[in-house]
Amino acid sequence: MNKKLAAALSGGAVLVLALSGCGGDETNDKLNSWAKEVCDSVQPQIKKIAAANASIQKETSDDSAPEDVQKADSQGFQDISDAYEAMATAIRKAGAPDVEDGAKKQKAAVAELNQLSAAYADLKKKSDALNTKDQAKFADGLEGVATELEKLSKTGSDALKELEKGEVGQAMAEQPSCKSATTSGSASAVSTKS
Repeated sequence: MNKKLAAALSGGAVLVLALSGCGGDETNDKLNSWAKEVCDSVQPQIKKIAAANASIQKETSDDSAPEDVQKADSQGFQDISDAYEAMATAIRKAGAPDVEDGAKKQKAAVAELNQLSAAYADLKKKSDALNTKDQAKFADGLEGVATELEKLSKTGSDALKELEKGEVGQAMAEQPSCKSATTSGSASAVSTKS
């Protein structure tokens, strides 16, 4: 039961990697400024998500008490929800990137991040409602949470990927905060799969 939750969490770590570009081009100062603002705001949130995933995984080992698992899940899901909401706010505040369809891409990415925030808030509510006094009921409930988390981790981040295509991704790749987010995000994604 707890192994399924841990596996689903590792899928979620991949999502945060969507917020990093590759390549590089310094020709558009306006776009580079936008990328810096977004990367600087998003990086702490990526770290927060990785820390929350690690905390949840630590407590989902088979020998943890149901109360400890529930507490870690509740706090972790809340932290992840808050982080996605903060990312949505950062991208909204940054305005549209200076590229073709920038406003449309920005709006879609903000909507997607807000949906993820709401989905993790819902997982927190479901986790909080689990019966920790009955081990079997708790295990069944946790299985349901894990199933939803697994679906959530597979929903992808199409709007984020779309926002970061081409020039935007190149501009983000030039930002030190996006580079360090990629490095730390990759490390967490690798470690959570073991």
